[in-house]
Amino acid sequence: MAEKQNAGYAASLEIDYPNRLDRFTTFFRVLFAIPIVIVIGALTAAGGETMMNKETNQQVAASFGGIVLGLFMATALMIVFRERYPKWWFDFALELNRFSTRVTAYLLLLSDKYPSTVEKQSVHLELKYPDVKKDLNRYLPLVKWLLALPHYIVLIFLSLAMLLATLIAWFAILFTGRYPKSLFDFVVGVNRWNLRVSAYAMLLITDKYPPFSLK
Repeated sequence: MAEKQNAGYAASLEIDYPNRLDRFTTFFRVLFAIPIVIVIGALTAAGGETMMNKETNQQVAASFGGIVLGLFMATALMIVFRERYPKWWFDFALELNRFSTRVTAYLLLLSDKYPSTVEKQSVHLELKYPDVKKDLNRYLPLVKWLLALPHYIVLIFLSLAMLLATLIAWFAILFTGRYPKSLFDFVVGVNRWNLRVSAYAMLLITDKYPPFSLK
């Protein structure tokens, strides 16, 4: 399914629907998720703090925007000035997004599996590596963030609805052990929508404007 979707767009996301979910881990999900949230926060947090490099014993200033913003800025500059997208940058972004999506799926009760830093588990996220000279306009990275503003506005409201859906699903799981399928599809759809916008405006892997769709 993921491969079929990816043929039509540069980013795809599918999450396996669970037949049954554990009521105990669902009830204490926020507590169980604390360690892995700290890990993903350490990878993506912004700030002006400094970090100590143990090998060189030197202080290294952290980027004000963290790894995510730093990767975006570096990629944009490479596309604009060199028409290149280093493959290892793409591979890192792909694995970081897979990991963060597994954490998100766990927090949103879409899966009982504790997020792995390596295995895909029930989350199937794919990104298509671009041929910059063939697939991308070298100057669009300068304005994509602006062109994506309508999506960000819609996603604010969708995210609020997603949180409400997750709360309803939390009660449903505690009583029935199941995540209502319609709510599950909606929550996955919001995350899929967000991924496509990110692929366009932040990851810069496609010039195809994201569809206003959960599917």
